[in-house]
Amino acid sequence: MRQRNPYNPDSTPRPHEVRHVMAGARTQVTGEDQSRLSEAEIAVHWKEEALYYPGPKFIGQANWTDPGVMERFSEKNFPECFREFADLLTWDQYWHTTLDTSKAPFWKWFVGGKLNVSANCVDRHLAMYANKSSLIWVPEPEDEPTVVLTYQELYNRVNEMAALLRDHCGLKKGDRVTIHMPMVPELPITMLACARLGVIHSVVFGGFSGEACGARIVDSGSRILVTMDGYYRSGKLLDHKVNADIAVAAAEKEGTKVEKVLVWKRFRDKAASPTPMIAGRDFYVNDVLKQFAGAKVEPVSIPAEDPLFLMYTSGSTGKPKGCQHSSGGYLAYVTGTSKFIQDIHPTDIYWCMADIGWITGHSYIVYGPLANAATTVLYEGVPTYPDAGRPWRIAERLGVNIFHTSPTAIRSLRKLGPDEPKKYRYHFKCMTTVGEPIEPEAWKWYYEVVGRSEAVITDTWWQTETGGFLCTTKPGIDPMKPGSAGPPMPGIYPAILDEQGNEIPTGSGRAGNIVIRNPWPGIFETIWGDPDRFVKTYYAKYNKNKSSTDWHDWPYFAGDGALRAPDGYIRILGRVDDVINVAGHRLGTKELESACLTVPEVAEAAVVPIVDPEKGRVPEVYVALKPGVKADPAVAEKVSKAIETQIGKIARPRTVRIVPDMPKTRSGKIMRRVLASISNRMDYGDISTLSNPEVVEQIRVMVQGAGPVEKQAGPDDIKQFGKDV
Repeated sequence: MRQRNPYNPDSTPRPHEVRHVMAGARTQVTGEDQSRLSEAEIAVHWKEEALYYPGPKFIGQANWTDPGVMERFSEKNFPECFREFADLLTWDQYWHTTLDTSKAPFWKWFVGGKLNVSANCVDRHLAMYANKSSLIWVPEPEDEPTVVLTYQELYNRVNEMAALLRDHCGLKKGDRVTIHMPMVPELPITMLACARLGVIHSVVFGGFSGEACGARIVDSGSRILVTMDGYYRSGKLLDHKVNADIAVAAAEKEGTKVEKVLVWKRFRDKAASPTPMIAGRDFYVNDVLKQFAGAKVEPVSIPAEDPLFLMYTSGSTGKPKGCQHSSGGYLAYVTGTSKFIQDIHPTDIYWCMADIGWITGHSYIVYGPLANAATTVLYEGVPTYPDAGRPWRIAERLGVNIFHTSPTAIRSLRKLGPDEPKKYRYHFKCMTTVGEPIEPEAWKWYYEVVGRSEAVITDTWWQTETGGFLCTTKPGIDPMKPGSAGPPMPGIYPAILDEQGNEIPTGSGRAGNIVIRNPWPGIFETIWGDPDRFVKTYYAKYNKNKSSTDWHDWPYFAGDGALRAPDGYIRILGRVDDVINVAGHRLGTKELESACLTVPEVAEAAVVPIVDPEKGRVPEVYVALKPGVKADPAVAEKVSKAIETQIGKIARPRTVRIVPDMPKTRSGKIMRRVLASISNRMDYGDISTLSNPEVVEQIRVMVQGAGPVEKQAGPDDIKQFGKDV
């Protein structure tokens, strides 16, 4: 329920205090103002929202309700406080050093300890939960049956696949395997089989092209590729095997030979792909597995600091970074955060609507939930297929009570079916949002309509590199604030710094670069094969002593802008690179987009910079409207007015463009890079991996006219948007 903070009755801002404004934020920035602003500081205009409190029913069953947790995880108890997470696991050998900083910043957690990740996610649950559901797979076609695997069945299938990888492929501890698969149960089965052997898996998002997969094969040095022949997406059966052939050819061109391609079948009795199998190289997994029926593979005991997987960060420019995550520290962190932040119990039916090809899927579909003996749901297709009621039908039918998705999906479902959740009888006790900051308007719909004003929301901030949540409310303890990720996780000590490394005071209304001052178990160990890039990208900016082995000297630079409110809650403003500098006034694009969403007709918004001869850059806005709303100049003017009112005239966009849809990746992320290219009359590059490439040309013609592209800007003008994939 929504109410004022009883512990701080004056916490709600008075009208004249609603906007936190730094010097010059509401007026034209003067030379004097500019001299006071460092490049790290971002103008902030978002108002502080009212607090929402968890209900007694949720608190009564929550895993964490003791406010003393913050004392237990305080800096004076670091790093030993993280034993609380590590002790949730079953260790073959207990560790002797909780945190080894001797080769800073290449942190090692739980040194001396040994365990097997697969055994922790499967084997140890058999005594109590053998006949309980582990995975529930929902195919996209609604007439196909749901597949349910008990923990016993998962154990059997993981063992058989591990035997195949070991004996048919000759894989052993430390080898790398690239997995390019859609959302099917065979994906976590393959991952857990690799973990059982100590083989390092590198999962490539199924929507990535064959060329992107090939680049990751080369970087990791994989000699085995595991894939699938086909899968459903938006009602279409896609040929996925063809990407394997492209990937293998691309890798071989760069000098890496793939010895075997293992192809899982989408259907039991027929091929899902017309692409032929290559004799001697390609093998149907379903056929080869017959040789290993009933096989049992003893889990290999792995040192805690040895790698579990590589997760490549996405990017359209530059070499992808292979983030290397450990076995013991990573599993401890995702197990603890799954249990205490997502409040997962073994009796829960948990659905994270992400893709396993991203870090969210690794941490919070596979490893975290399974380590907690939960039932985790996998869905093959698009959440809005065949209509926007699909997620709520699935939730109702399966009895899902924990729901986890992204602001992108929330905005899309709100756009296409704002009243759909009301038609179905499901009940969520808690809901998570992940991937980017969520605008207050979208948050309130998620809370009031999807969660029926009962479910607790954990708005989380973290990254591929961090392994698990860094900022979030503790759902049984903390109030929620729309638009704010919340306080730091217990054991996480952030700071907001300016460009010189000076800390920006909490509650000052000034924003800067968020850093994490300390290591934590989920942090990645290095960039695979490129330790220098690891240090340069994440630690060099604020390190004052390269020889130091004291963790205090190595703050982790996240690359995000943030603001810390007087109550300590952190609002993430988006990537530092996504800031538009208008006449010396640095505007966060996420804040502009949030202002757009306060216009009732607007469903989605994207803000990009365009080159301006006087101001350097000015914002241009793209909006997609809710179904049934007619594109009208009056709507565009309302959007401009909302930005001007909430932020200031300095932020007024050059143009507001109403488009039929946003260009989006297969994961639903808006491709701002493409929009920025169109606005700046540049070539927008390869769009073959978009889910809706046809809309790009429609938008280009709307903006530029029907003629050819006339290049007017250089690549540096929009380089900050090159990270959208």
